[in-house]
Amino acid sequence: SKAFRQVLEAVTAVRELGLEVCTTLGMVDDEQAQDLADAGVYAYNHNLDTSAEYYADIITTRTYQDRLDTLQSVRKAGMTVCCGGIVGMGEQKSDRVGLLKQLSSLAPHPESVPINLLVKVEGTPLQDEKEIDIFDMVRTIATACIIMPQSRVRLSAGRTQMSDEAQALCFLAGASSIFTGDKLLTTPNPGEDKDQQLFARLGLKPLPVQEPVQREPQKPAYEKEVVTEATL
Repeated sequence: SKAFRQVLEAVTAVRELGLEVCTTLGMVDDEQAQDLADAGVYAYNHNLDTSAEYYADIITTRTYQDRLDTLQSVRKAGMTVCCGGIVGMGEQKSDRVGLLKQLSSLAPHPESVPINLLVKVEGTPLQDEKEIDIFDMVRTIATACIIMPQSRVRLSAGRTQMSDEAQALCFLAGASSIFTGDKLLTTPNPGEDKDQQLFARLGLKPLPVQEPVQREPQKPAYEKEVVTEATL
């Protein structure tokens, strides 16, 4: 499509600036994934959001298997995978376990695992969802770090509604990355100045800016049938 060609052109232009390119484009098939990889996409974000059992209560526009198929296409094309989920959507603890189990069953594990806290947006079905205990967020991050030790677990959306102390617990639990800037797609995010102040209080030092990584991402170690039949 014209829109997809424009995306490929944008990817090429950004890559020529010497930057790594990460895209969030929803569902892609094998051909589209390969086109993105050829254009220079290094990482592809596509979250599972929750467990397979709870998924249909939250999302109806695509199936859980659709998401797994997209992740497989991304791997086959040689891109790295950024895949995580959201806590606080009314799920049970077993659903958080199911999400992490599914993520850890991907072979290889996602290079990046963003853990998001639900940002309640007025006018959406989850606007009145009950707040979760922040320790559930901390436990989710800690468990992700234990079962996917080579993945970079990222403290993602929802930080504006977390205290500095809560964020500190998430870092102590193993979160080693944040998304900085005033906005994340459609939700607010702490500004860079606020993040720098928090890091100073906690004695955390961001990694220095480095040249884009030049390496071959790991190829998938599973066949499609394994993913299709995976159960939690």
